[in-house]
Amino acid sequence: MNKEYDYVIIGAGIAGCSLAYFLKKYSKSILLIDRNSNVAFGASGAAGAFLSPLLGKPNDFKDLIAKSLIFSTNFYKNLSEDLISNCGVCRIPKNGEDRDKFESYKPYMDFKYTQMDDGYFFEIGSQVTPSLICEKLTKDIEKKLSYNVEKLEQNQDSTWIINDELCAKNIILTTGADIKHIKEEYFDIRGVWGQKIDVSTTTQTHINYHKECSVSKASKIEGSDLYKVSIGATHHKFNCDKNICNYCIETANINDCSKCYNNSIVNSDSVKLIALANDIIKLENVEVIDVKIGARASSNDYFPMIGKLVDSKKSIEKFPHLLNGTHIKNSMLETVNNLYVINGVGGRGFVLSPYLANELVEHIINDKQIEDNLSNHRLFKRWAKKQKNKDIGKK
Repeated sequence: MNKEYDYVIIGAGIAGCSLAYFLKKYSKSILLIDRNSNVAFGASGAAGAFLSPLLGKPNDFKDLIAKSLIFSTNFYKNLSEDLISNCGVCRIPKNGEDRDKFESYKPYMDFKYTQMDDGYFFEIGSQVTPSLICEKLTKDIEKKLSYNVEKLEQNQDSTWIINDELCAKNIILTTGADIKHIKEEYFDIRGVWGQKIDVSTTTQTHINYHKECSVSKASKIEGSDLYKVSIGATHHKFNCDKNICNYCIETANINDCSKCYNNSIVNSDSVKLIALANDIIKLENVEVIDVKIGARASSNDYFPMIGKLVDSKKSIEKFPHLLNGTHIKNSMLETVNNLYVINGVGGRGFVLSPYLANELVEHIINDKQIEDNLSNHRLFKRWAKKQKNKDIGKK
């Protein structure tokens, strides 16, 4: 058996890399695992990594995005000014109905904005490069890459054993849409596929734009008269039964997957993205130079999930009246020992992940309470109410 770590983080996207960064303030015994050959593959690698406000009337989710956007923007700037392009974003209504909504949102804007052409310009809008950010975050972190976790078990003293060769006092799962290591039925994740393309163009864009897709500020391609522009959007919800076929989500390099996301879909989506971008700003002499695809993990209520996992069987055995909707304090529910998660960040992973990672680390190390609408407990309680006439013990 190899050496034991205090913390093993499984998943090296932006959530896992942010966790490693904040944890290293408290521990030198951290291992970051990913089945890919480098950090920031999968959904994080396929992200446009745009940081933009959420518009709307006041609600808890909008408040979460606003405070996460402030936190993450400052975090990236402090990490390295060179790694964030704080050029602002112009948000453009899709149609007349959307414009009416924008007008109704004006009294509730969380950030400064000015009218710009057909849209609204927000100075706080930014973009980061996923690979560079994740490499910077994990520069001093021990990694085990191109390593697939096939077996994850816990022994009697609550130590975790990975593939019968690695030991960990604590496991943190940041695996996004691939939740094969989470055995709880209430922990339900929807994989929504997104595609990002980088194109070369003779058009120089000076800010980010968002309408039906996002278009980045241009960067000069060295040694040419061309510019690189990123275009990204969320596209498909495939109706795969993950209990039968999890191939696309489990494929190490999703760009090589031909089961659901085949070349025909990739090519047609690229054409669609260019058309949507041209509806925002005309890009001349466009050529696709890179395509990345990933499954963005979303919860059913759109809020992310962080913290310990509730052990559903043990909790219901202890409090059978949960099935009748009886309120039980979160602290009284049974949880899986030394297992934590960050998941459900959806299409806003680079906005949410640094904030959530810091919250989880402060919870683990300093016992800071996790907000109810971020805790996994909320999902368990809703699920438990629906189980009244089912035999939980046989699950």
